[in-house]
Amino acid sequence: MINKVEIANTNTSKLKVLTNKENKELFLQMKAGDPTAREKLIEGNLRLVLSVIQRFGGRGENADDLFQIGCVGLIKAIDNFDVSLDIQLSTYGVPMIIGEIRRYLRDNNMIRVSRSVRDLAYKVLQSKEKLTKEHGKEPTVDEIAKDLDVDREEVVMSLDAIQDPVSLQEPVYNDGGDSIYILDQIKDKKNTDEMWTENLTISEAMKKLSDKEKMIIDKRFFLGRTQIEVADEIGISQAQVSRIEKGALEHIRRLYK
Repeated sequence: MINKVEIANTNTSKLKVLTNKENKELFLQMKAGDPTAREKLIEGNLRLVLSVIQRFGGRGENADDLFQIGCVGLIKAIDNFDVSLDIQLSTYGVPMIIGEIRRYLRDNNMIRVSRSVRDLAYKVLQSKEKLTKEHGKEPTVDEIAKDLDVDREEVVMSLDAIQDPVSLQEPVYNDGGDSIYILDQIKDKKNTDEMWTENLTISEAMKKLSDKEKMIIDKRFFLGRTQIEVADEIGISQAQVSRIEKGALEHIRRLYK
């Protein structure tokens, strides 16, 4: 089933393949508000989904279902991809697609979501794509419900049935050294200025860091910046920010063990 040419009404032998340059140009167009750029990005990267579902053969799962679930992961990757990162879409997208399929397989083994609910969820996603293309902005739940002539609650329930929160521990990038996880891209709201200053030993430890380490620790934990934001502000890659941050924190731990 996995190797068949026709999957989810898509002729996989004729799928387009975008180059990295084309992907980058489309991301810039999408960011500028071009409603067709997102659709082209999805269509031009469906081979990523196809390559991932090959890994899940022999499980008795329907290839059409895996492909469509993988497409949800691809769409999430495209919607959340940061063009400022010096990485390819495939590097970021493949873990997202794999994670989406694994969640589906896990949840599908525990509680079988009815076919009708899943079918409605896919119709909701298609309606969302269509309305976004028509109006140049993401539709509301009420607008999708009206387009499909169903209750608002059915739209919400169908999407909840096929989606699950992305794990904060899923890797999104690895340059051969330390991995960057989704957690690293989220602002740290707990380690605020007030919490750090409660412990004076931290202030003393900060004095022993290099200027670049101090700058990164200050922006990350005192100002609540993400690693991506810090990288943009000081002109280095997110991978470098991650390494310097981890090194600085390890230095502090060694000083006060």
